Amino acid sequence: MPLPSAKPPDGATLFKQQCATCHTTNTSEPVRQGPSLHKIAGRAAGKADGFKYSAALAKADFTWDDAKLDAWLTNPQELLPGATMVYRQAKPETRALIIAYLKELN
Repeated sequence: MPLPSAKPPDGATLFKQQCATCHTTNTSEPVRQGPSLHKIAGRAAGKADGFKYSAALAKADFTWDDAKLDAWLTNPQELLPGATMVYRQAKPETRALIIAYLKELN
């Protein structure tokens, strides 16, 4: 008997596996190593209340949109030299699922 095929992960699952150690998705939990990503889409970079950003992010002059989130998840230090986030996601399909999930939080 063949085994059933595995269900591909969705954005929420991928976020939980890869991002939730450092980030929350609401404002009621305490801040972790990174800021809450609640309503990240459309928010000015480096501007969440209650989080002390790196100098690079504090000086950032852009708004988080699909392209910036994708560049950030691909290589944070390339987007903003001096950024302290070390996570990188090489797979475009994984980044797309995580970004779609983050946009749902708006």
